[in-house]
Amino acid sequence: MEHRAVVAIGGNALILDGQRGTIAEQRENASETARHIADLVAGGWGVVVTHGNGPQVGFILLRSELVPDDAPVPRLSLEMSVADSQGGIGHILGEALLNELAQRGFPDRVACVLTHVVVDESDPAFARPTKPIGPFYTKDEAEVRAARAGWTIVEDSGRGYRRVVASPEPQRIVELSQIRALVDAGFVVLAVGGGGIAVLETSPGQYRGVEAVIDKDRASALLAADLEVPLLILSTGVERVAIRFRQPDERWLEQMTRSEAAAYNAAGEFPKGSMGPKVEAAIRFLDRGGEEVLITTPAALGRAIEGQTGTRVVQDD
Repeated sequence: MEHRAVVAIGGNALILDGQRGTIAEQRENASETARHIADLVAGGWGVVVTHGNGPQVGFILLRSELVPDDAPVPRLSLEMSVADSQGGIGHILGEALLNELAQRGFPDRVACVLTHVVVDESDPAFARPTKPIGPFYTKDEAEVRAARAGWTIVEDSGRGYRRVVASPEPQRIVELSQIRALVDAGFVVLAVGGGGIAVLETSPGQYRGVEAVIDKDRASALLAADLEVPLLILSTGVERVAIRFRQPDERWLEQMTRSEAAAYNAAGEFPKGSMGPKVEAAIRFLDRGGEEVLITTPAALGRAIEGQTGTRVVQDD
């Protein structure tokens, strides 16, 4: 493997706009994404794949909420829901990658690592939960759940009320050594699903799960930096990053330096709900010694690697 990269794909890559998110739909979408990743591997790349899990965790939480109080089935915590989604998405995406790689002469070369990520109990995010999760509720339903489970509930853009949880900074990936060993052995590794299962390190080597959601792109940037791979690939819904997006003077960018990306972000060019987290993750990766970030769609991955499309974020000269 001449080159190495961490490829971060969103949970929405498995559930496209307008789809219900059935398992059949997710399998079909996973096969399409896996085809482009398998092309990279066949071209000599060593790859670690990370993925989001927003829609899938929402489904898991909703299923749990639909269980009556007197049913002999326990409700799942957020911690367990993230773990559940890592396994489910790992199976769907892993199977798709196994099949695509086998067709290219690389059978049985995929490993899925259930991944825990250490966060700091004193992180300010725990005092100010902001990450919406799970279904929408009426005001009355939300108040009942807040009283019963101690949730923090907010009104969400006129669509109803939702639970919000902390989104702390990822500090350390517990399974880093295992992931590194698998990549060194020639496996395509699925890891840090949904940003990882958030855990507190209560004493050296002792961990306890915590109700929190870690941003997938931030965790991917941390993983790529700690693995010392030169390239971080952040997949999104557009082939290139734009400034003045959807404005008359919209401009698509082939490349940004680290300083340019930070300046555009500070000026509000990249909203928090869309491109902002990816640009912030790109800056974090470069600040930790990474060489280059490539932002593009999964379908354009091959062309972007060849320089035909995508936006590259590079170190300042």
